[in-house]
Amino acid sequence: MNSRANQLKAFDRLLTIMDELRAQCPWDKKQTMETLRHLTIEETYELGDAILDKDLDEVKKELGDVLLHIVFYAKIGSETKDFDIADVCNTICDKLIHRHPHIYSDVKVENEEDVKRNWENLKLKEGKSSVLEGVPKSLPALVKANRIQEKVAGVGFDWEKPEQVWEKVEEELNEFQVEVKAKDADKMESEFGDVMFSLVNYARFLNINPENALERTNKKFSKRFQYLEEKAKNLNKPLKDMTLAEMDIFWEEAKTMQ
Repeated sequence: MNSRANQLKAFDRLLTIMDELRAQCPWDKKQTMETLRHLTIEETYELGDAILDKDLDEVKKELGDVLLHIVFYAKIGSETKDFDIADVCNTICDKLIHRHPHIYSDVKVENEEDVKRNWENLKLKEGKSSVLEGVPKSLPALVKANRIQEKVAGVGFDWEKPEQVWEKVEEELNEFQVEVKAKDADKMESEFGDVMFSLVNYARFLNINPENALERTNKKFSKRFQYLEEKAKNLNKPLKDMTLAEMDIFWEEAKTMQ
């Protein structure tokens, strides 16, 4: 691995290239924080894909793309004299030191849960009116549900045992079924949301990341369906002309190949 000196040299090289691109490249000169925003979100999702695929070479590349965006935003901030990359680094360093008093001060912790509780309590002392202020409004709903639950658990608002959470799941499923039978579309949607929220909570108690779990299933389903499509193509038979029984044969084959 690279020495600290080489790591700093590589980061300095990136900063230099960013300066050159901002000064000389027509596309880079035009960019603003607003025009970069959607690209940053895209790069973050691509990094997430690489992590789930356990493709470490791709993770390295995608981390580079994300780092470029961070440097780009800092460059724009320096041009408006609001902040530069040193301010960005020092701000996060100061925050990490402040929020880890068990490392940089004399606070004692017993486990990870103590650390999380301290973290949320420190945020409130910093002036936040709610522990939920740190949950971005634009997060996808599944990720947001998980983060909301983690946040409130950090200040003690939580179930004690996984069994209690599963009872809540069953309760919400029963309430959902009542509305399904009543055919009330609005209440069905509301109760379905409650079911999903309680399942996310149960996953948290089992140390399962619900976003990762669902994405694994998405990928698994997609691979199996594409196998089915390929087999149908080999038979010169459109999927719509196949019976479910015929399709199920290839679906079961696909399952044995994963």
